[in-house]
Amino acid sequence: MFNMSRDPLVVGHVVGDIVDPFITTASPRVFYNNKEMTNGSDLKLSQMKSEPRVHISGRDMRTLYTLVSALLCMPC
Repeated sequence: MFNMSRDPLVVGHVVGDIVDPFITTASPRVFYNNKEMTNGSDLKLSQMKSEPRVHISGRDMRTLYTLVSALLCMPC
């Protein structure tokens, strides 16, 4: 598990601003065209023609997860 101060979701203000703090039980990794995406990665529409490859590692492989994508629009 990440140190909470270094967790990309904490650094990116997802945890705390959007969702309450939680204990991580799985580690997702997302790849587009063999390039790993990280918090804050930008993608062009042309890069998203193929579907992403998602790897989720955790303690219990019998557990199912829901992957949620959120686009937060901020006023300019």
